[in-house]
Amino acid sequence: MFKGILIEKDDAGYRANLAEIDEAQLPDGDVTVAVQYSTLNYKDGLAITGKGPVVRKFPMVPGIDLVGTVEASSNPDYRVGDAVVLNGWGVGEGHWGGLAQKARLKGDWLVPLPTGFTPKQAMSIGTAGYTAMLCVMALERHGVTPDKGEVLVTGANGGVGSVAVAVLARLGYTVVASTGRPAEAEYLKKLGAAEIIDRAQFSEPGRPLGKERWAGAVDSVGSHTLANVCATTRYRGTVAACGLAQGMDLPATVAPFILRGVTLAGVDSVMCPRPDRLEAWARLARDLDPALLELITHEIGLAAAIPTAAELLAGKVRGRIVVDVNR
Repeated sequence: MFKGILIEKDDAGYRANLAEIDEAQLPDGDVTVAVQYSTLNYKDGLAITGKGPVVRKFPMVPGIDLVGTVEASSNPDYRVGDAVVLNGWGVGEGHWGGLAQKARLKGDWLVPLPTGFTPKQAMSIGTAGYTAMLCVMALERHGVTPDKGEVLVTGANGGVGSVAVAVLARLGYTVVASTGRPAEAEYLKKLGAAEIIDRAQFSEPGRPLGKERWAGAVDSVGSHTLANVCATTRYRGTVAACGLAQGMDLPATVAPFILRGVTLAGVDSVMCPRPDRLEAWARLARDLDPALLELITHEIGLAAAIPTAAELLAGKVRGRIVVDVNR
C-alpha cells in the first residue's frame, strides 16, 4: 500500500481525497518509480478541483510531474536505483501521475535526473520551468536576441512566468513582468525583471494593433491578454504562447501577423519530443541560477495539495509548489 491523491467520479459526484492505494492498482508500464517529489501546476489544480475537463478516466492520480528512483524496470534504458524525472506525456490526465508515493510509467516518458540538480530542485523547475525554457528556445529560434528590445512575460508570478523571468534576465534580456499582484514587485525584481506592469492593460478587449513595444513575449495567459500582446509586439517579433490561465479563446485579428510579420509560436510541453526535452533540461542547468529556486519554491506535504489546488486557481500562489509525497 502507498499514499496518493485519488480523484474519483461517480453517482456521488467528483472528489479528490488522500487515499491508501494498493500497488496492484497501478497502471501498466515498464518502469516503477518510488516518487520523492511532485509538483502542483495549473493543470493539476484543474484536475483536483474538477474545474476543468482535465481528467479523462477515473479513478485518477493527478500530478503531471515527478522525480524519484527506479524501483523495478523491464526497460533496458533504466535500472533499479536510477534517478529519473517525468514531465507531461498525459500523466495525471489519462495515466496515473506523480501525486503519490509510487508511479508505474513507460520508460520512454522518463529522462535521467539532470546533472547538477537535486530531486527537489528538479521539481522546483518541473513542467512549468521546463515549459518556460522551451519558450525561451522558441524566441531564440525566431531571432529574438537581447539587443532586439524588451521581452514581456505575462503571468509573471506563476511557475512558468517566474522561471521565464529568471532565465531571460540571466541571458541578458530586458524583461518586463506583467502581473495582477503589484505587491509581488520586489519578488519579480529579485528574479531579474527590469520593470513591473499591471496585467489590467492586457486583460480587456483591445485594438487590432497597438503601439509597438515588445521584441518578444512569453505568454501563459491566453485570451485577451495574448491578443493584446500580439497587437503590441514589434515588427517581426515573436510571442511564445504556452498557457490559458485567462481562457482558451483568442479574440484577435490577423493584423499583427500580416502587417508586422509577428510570429505566434505555440509551445507544447506535454508531447514534446525527447531531444527537445533533453536540450531544455541541459539549458536549465546552464541558464537558470539555482540559488533563485529557493526564492521561487514553496514546499508542501501530500495532503496539502488538495486545498492548495484551489488557492492556485484563485491566483493566490506565487512561483512553484513542490510536493513532498512522503510527508
